[in-house]
Amino acid sequence: MSEPWWHPERLAARRSALEARARIAAGVRAWLAAEGFVEVETPALVVSPGLEPHLFAFETRLRDPHGGAERTLYLRTSPEFTLKKLLAAGMPRIFELARSFRNAERSSTHHPEFTMLEWYRAGASYEALFGDCEALLRAAAQAAGTTRLRFRGAECDPFAPAERLTVADAFAKHAGIELAALRRAEPERFEDAFFRAFLERVEPRLGMGRATLLVDWPIEIAALARVRPGAPDVAERVELFACGLELANGWSELTDPVEQRRRFERDLETKARLYGERYPIDPDFMAALEHGLPESAGMALGFDRLVMCATGAERIDDVLFAPVDEG
Repeated sequence: MSEPWWHPERLAARRSALEARARIAAGVRAWLAAEGFVEVETPALVVSPGLEPHLFAFETRLRDPHGGAERTLYLRTSPEFTLKKLLAAGMPRIFELARSFRNAERSSTHHPEFTMLEWYRAGASYEALFGDCEALLRAAAQAAGTTRLRFRGAECDPFAPAERLTVADAFAKHAGIELAALRRAEPERFEDAFFRAFLERVEPRLGMGRATLLVDWPIEIAALARVRPGAPDVAERVELFACGLELANGWSELTDPVEQRRRFERDLETKARLYGERYPIDPDFMAALEHGLPESAGMALGFDRLVMCATGAERIDDVLFAPVDEG
């Protein structure tokens, strides 16, 4: 049996990475502050945890101290809904280093409790996020005292301009697949076919030598992203990859409450069909959209994964001060 995470020998083995983690957090905060972002703090307990079909939340009960009915709440899978309410309230540039929670996730790159760096720019599109990602990679590398990002034998130069590649071009280049043909061949199971090819043949080849910004995603996988004008099959979405590892995911924000509700309902139906489970839509978030979400863009970056690449760690537990007990 291995020693517990707090044993001095185990701490000593990861102490260098943990000290780098603290410096990276400070470096990221400094860059965002210099760009005019305000750091905010939002609740971990929420009405709706995030509605992506394949995400699972931790559920809890909120007791009424006056004897009223208990309410079901969830630990957030990301701070997204609450941060967008702050955009609707009028805050122009915000970020949070947010403790986030996802059930049924534990691997060398996943942890049930993790840190998400999420930031938003009002009055901007997803193209503004491209430069943000490049700058944050540089800030992390400088704070860690490294000139290379590393993950499982792969390397990436965080100071080089990132490769910008559309999803369609990535499929053609790395998998020999025409995305439009895939959509025609499997219209009812396009999403399954897409992710099967992406995870096996495309993702492992991204971010090699330099980071990759993978842009313009199929509308079927739009999440909360806006449709690109003049291209109804394409969402203004971007993901950041380094050394074959996904680090961040963002988009131009969808501001239409009717379309957003339609997408939520579609995703909830998928979740119910696949897993027999359904989470509520946050009525306060919908009210914020109806009040008016400004044109904006936001990005969610897995901070622990960024630290992994900056320190060369191969397991997420190696960059956590206190991992969740595996039991």
